[in-house]
Amino acid sequence: MQKKLTISIAENVYNDLYAVIGKRKISKFIENLIKPHIVGDNLSLAYQEMAQDAQREIEACQWTEGLTHNDFS
Repeated sequence: MQKKLTISIAENVYNDLYAVIGKRKISKFIENLIKPHIVGDNLSLAYQEMAQDAQREIEACQWTEGLTHNDFS
């Protein structure tokens, strides 16, 4: 679900943002800039939870090992 947020910025900043990002893409651009600053702690927690999943860790190690063993014959 999306929520509407009204912010105020200088006209020249808006014009440049509009010119660079494009029509109807500004909200997503701003959200992508802000999101890492907000979900940083949650992301760390998610990585900790994933690391505790032993089967997932085994599969991840097998996958990465497969990337390093290329057969060039």
